Amino acid sequence: MQKSRTAHRWRLLFTLTVGIFIALGSFWLLEVVQREDPKLGGGDLSEPDYIVEKFSFVRMTTEGKPHYLFYGAKLTHHPEGDVSLVERPMMQNMTPGEQPMMINSLTATIRHQENVVDLLGRVDVLRPASPTAQYLRLKTEALTVLPDEDRMRSNQKVVMTLGQTTVAGMGMEANNATRQIQFKGRGQIVVPPNAAR
Repeated sequence: MQKSRTAHRWRLLFTLTVGIFIALGSFWLLEVVQREDPKLGGGDLSEPDYIVEKFSFVRMTTEGKPHYLFYGAKLTHHPEGDVSLVERPMMQNMTPGEQPMMINSLTATIRHQENVVDLLGRVDVLRPASPTAQYLRLKTEALTVLPDEDRMRSNQKVVMTLGQTTVAGMGMEANNATRQIQFKGRGQIVVPPNAAR
């Protein structure tokens, strides 16, 4: 009886040991394969890893104050390139003491590593008038925004209304911090008569 129990224990111990070695070997093999081809272990990197609907987030300054808000109907993040595609995006800056500038469009691409937002389709930028700045409205089909630098640029046709003056041209760079706007190509300026200003 004692011999049969001992034999049974040895068989059980041997089976457990072999099972542990097989499990460790499988785990090691999986790690080696994933190191050689990360797509095998983590799925297709071109496929989205998360989707968020009706989202909003706040980007903070280094001092811990709100810098800008970003809203959207839907955000789809792709791990390959760390890029998010956004439907019906809206951005709003939060510069203290100034009127908020609102930017919206049909779609946007956020390049997270560079902190760059590419807005596409019926881009509309609006800044209400304030004691220190004139009313500003800017319309174009494509606009690249660098939120951390408070700058934006476009290589498309841009129509800008500043107060009562309208400027249209191809290509533009704007610095919201210094309130400088530069049109690159030939354009047209419409200035109202003195009575209208």
